[in-house]
Parts: sequence; structure tokens; C-alpha cells
Amino acid sequence: MDWGQILSNTAAYLISPETIAYALAALGLALHFGYTGLLNFGQAGFMAIGAYGYAISILSFGAPWWVGILVGIVGSVIFAFILGIPTLRLRADYLAIVTIAAAEIVRLLFTTQAFDEYTNSADGLGNYHAGFRAANPIPEGTYGFGPWVYNETQWWVRIFGILLVVVAALIVWALMRSPWGRVIKGIREDEDAVRALGKNVFAYKMQSLVIGGVFGALGGVVLALPSAVVPSVYVTSLTFFLYTILLLGGAATVFGPIVGSVIFWVIMAFLSNALPQMVNAGLLPFMTTTQSQVLRFILVGVALMLIVIFRPQGIFGNKKELTFVK
Repeated sequence: MDWGQILSNTAAYLISPETIAYALAALGLALHFGYTGLLNFGQAGFMAIGAYGYAISILSFGAPWWVGILVGIVGSVIFAFILGIPTLRLRADYLAIVTIAAAEIVRLLFTTQAFDEYTNSADGLGNYHAGFRAANPIPEGTYGFGPWVYNETQWWVRIFGILLVVVAALIVWALMRSPWGRVIKGIREDEDAVRALGKNVFAYKMQSLVIGGVFGALGGVVLALPSAVVPSVYVTSLTFFLYTILLLGGAATVFGPIVGSVIFWVIMAFLSNALPQMVNAGLLPFMTTTQSQVLRFILVGVALMLIVIFRPQGIFGNKKELTFVK
């Protein structure tokens, strides 16, 4: 086994676009679930809207790249209102069912040929990168050391994504220490008590859904920056991966989703590189290399169950703040 290659490919995911995008989306989910108690299983829908809003506004309407990001944000806000107005009064389990369905509806709308002129249906969208790359302030060349050697475009994507994560984390940190954040935490603990104090619980839930959805949309944009927008990426399992990240780092924390995303993608990258080589070396004679790629998802599922059983508060979390542990 080539451990040098395995470790090098694994280390590259410490600052990969996928890691950054999932950290952003998980921060939004922390606001939804960790702080507000909203069992949202539709974060993949917000990511899809952010990515498609960005790509479509550039390709179909010739908008600048930064306008494309704003379009993705506005799209996520509209989706939050459409989703939240009829559903935020539902109990947590019913809300989970509705949000799963809503995210899947969004994905299928981008897949259908009815909007092929704008979405390119199942083939997805590409070739929308010129404007973002033209705004790159990094001189042309290759930079870095060890496994983190990239050209100016690859560094620009990573630096821009990390800046978005820092801004999102600061916003969440500030909000949770404000009077608004204290009301949000109160809703998570006992929304009837908050309502008895004269607070509009529905309005606060809607605000939380909108802000967390915007973070999800920004995660979708970052995921789209280096490559293409393909609807098969925004499936339900993406949201489950975000919950794995969230529970790993800590649901009601600011840094938990960020650290959780790094750990999640490092483990996924390690398994993706190590398992096939173990098969080829005869260490896993009962499976093929293709089957070994499926095994990593099984291991992630088992890990999620073990986290919920033995450390539901995650690495940084406080068990007393969990909505599903009373």
C-alpha cells in the first residue's frame, strides 16, 4: 500500500472546496437544529438553489459573478418563506418529512426537461467560471507546499470559501449572544413558554430558517465554484452527511460544524484512498474496489449511530443543549 499517496490525498481535504462548502451548510443547519430546534432535512435544497441561482444568472442572463451569488441568496430566502409559512407550525417529525420532500422537489425541478433551457436538466451546468476567475487577485502561478500545492484559481476558490466560513461563523457567534439568540434558544427549550412571554415564535422560527438557508445557499455556491452544478449532487444523503458533520462537531456550537466538516471529509478521503488499496493488496478479499467505495458510506452511517448513542453532544457541544436529549 502506498501510504504516502493515501496520506497526501487525505491531507488535501483539510481545505478542499467540499470541506468548506459543507462547513457553511452545516453552520446553517446548526442555526436551524442546534439553536432553534427545527428538524430541517432539506438543507440540500437550499444548497441546490444557491448553486443553480449562481450558475443560471451568469449563463442565461450574463450577470456578474457577485450578482450570481446575490441571486442564489435571494432564491434561498424565497424558498425559506415558501417552505416555512405552511410548515413551521408542524411538530418536529412532520417538519422533517416535509423538508425532505421539499428538497427533493427542488432537485427534480432542476432535473426535469421542462426547464432545460436554463438548467440543462440532468446534465447540469458548467462554463460559468470566467467572471469569478477574472476577479482573482492572486498572481498567476503555483503556490503551496506538501499536499497543498495549487494554482492561482484553486487558491482563489479556497480563500474565498474560507472567508465566507469566517463571516458566517462570526454572524452566528454574534447572533447567539444577542437578545435574538436568547429567544431562539428559548424556543428550542420550550416554545410555549416563549409564546407566553409575548414573543412571536413563528416569526423567530422563520428568521432562523431564512438565515440558516442563506448559509446553505452560500455552501452550494462554494461547491459550484471549482467545477459544475449537477442535480445528482443535491440528494437527500447530502443532508444526512451535514447532520453527521453537525453531530460530530456539536449541534449548538459555532466551531463544531467547521471542525466536524474537516474531520468528516478527512475520514471520507482516507477511506476512499485506503480501502481500494487494501482490496488490491488482498487485505479485503471478500469485496471488489467498487464495493469498497460503498463500504465507506456504511462506515459513516455506523459512525453516526455511535455518535448519537455515546456522545450526542459532539466534540464541542453541551449535552444539556440538545433538543433530542431531555
